[in-house]
Amino acid sequence: MKRILLLLLCCLCFVRGLVRIPLIKKPSLRSHLRASDQLEDFLKDHQVDVFSRRYSQCYPPTLVSLKPGKAAERLYNYMDAQYFGLISLGTPGQNFTVVFDTGSADLWVPSFYCVSPACASHHKFKAFESSTYIRDGRVFGIHYGSGHLLGVLAKDLLKVGSLAVENQEFGESVYEPGLSFVMTKFDGVLGLSYPSLSDELGAPVFDNLINQNKVEKPIFSFYLNNPGKEGELLLGAVDEDLFVRPINWSPVTVKGYWQIKMDAVKVQGTTSFCKADANSCQAVVDTGTSLIAGPAMDILFLQQLIGATPTPFGEFLVDCSRISSLPVISFVINGVEYSLTGEMYVKKDVIGDRGVCFTGFQAVDITSLFGPMWVLGDVFLAQVYSVFDRGQDRVGFARLKARPTE
Repeated sequence: MKRILLLLLCCLCFVRGLVRIPLIKKPSLRSHLRASDQLEDFLKDHQVDVFSRRYSQCYPPTLVSLKPGKAAERLYNYMDAQYFGLISLGTPGQNFTVVFDTGSADLWVPSFYCVSPACASHHKFKAFESSTYIRDGRVFGIHYGSGHLLGVLAKDLLKVGSLAVENQEFGESVYEPGLSFVMTKFDGVLGLSYPSLSDELGAPVFDNLINQNKVEKPIFSFYLNNPGKEGELLLGAVDEDLFVRPINWSPVTVKGYWQIKMDAVKVQGTTSFCKADANSCQAVVDTGTSLIAGPAMDILFLQQLIGATPTPFGEFLVDCSRISSLPVISFVINGVEYSLTGEMYVKKDVIGDRGVCFTGFQAVDITSLFGPMWVLGDVFLAQVYSVFDRGQDRVGFARLKARPTE
């Protein structure tokens, strides 16, 4: 009888479409470079604007020549990626660690035939070992600051948690440029944004999950606030045990990134940014970075209000002993205020044998048709339960439930 009940519960869980993907939090590439005293040399050799390259589709056409709807040069944002999960490709399955990235749409992993040094330190896809592999043969390329990531397109069986996606289009990279890929903690990227950002032909992963009726609802959600433990990506549902209703929904303003309107940014309760713009500001909700980015002048002023000191690397230091007394920074979205204390927006790192503290804010000027652009990464997302709804083209945030004391 117990066995029957367990089977029924499992079936109900599948019908509801709640599929949990554990997300492991690891030090970012930036932290790794800093700890090994290589950050300065790396940034000197890669003189790029981290975020404007990633969000270059947001620029007016007169400022940048790109195919409409396309994004370019994403890797520099992945310098700050911290959350990774497992997928498998092929039959039998070959496992890969990927960034589940709401800031891109493509799926790619290294190929067995990759000739770059970066591939030597990562898992590589062996097409000849998969009985379900379908050769495509078309070439794809994604431009990064240090060169082009090049590869060929293919189709195969993809498994994400307990969900199987048949004939999923993906890229097999045969050349990965630069030092960045060598030291990253992930093998590839699984994009979760809208199809308009895809550099590959064929539907992105989540679109295929919807089209193949693999999820009960066309939504997915992230839970990233679990200190010392795994985060979670849930496909097809939300987990009511992790948040307190209501969910505060904001419509997507441009169907590319998960881009929404942000009413204001406050410092100690006083509106400091976005206040003069009739359309307020735009914000991209991005799980592919741990940082919060905003217009350069606003961020520089914000760093002054915090009392942060600039470094040659575009980062800002704060005295670790002052964290508890730093001002509260609040983001107002659809009339709801989300407040971050110093403990929430300061990132602690180690250089040599001493601890250092950096703010989680970075300056970048990105223009959109609707106003100044901000990027809400994990510094923000770790404080909320986030829901991405493709069915109704909206993003939702909910307050987290208090964690039980252990």
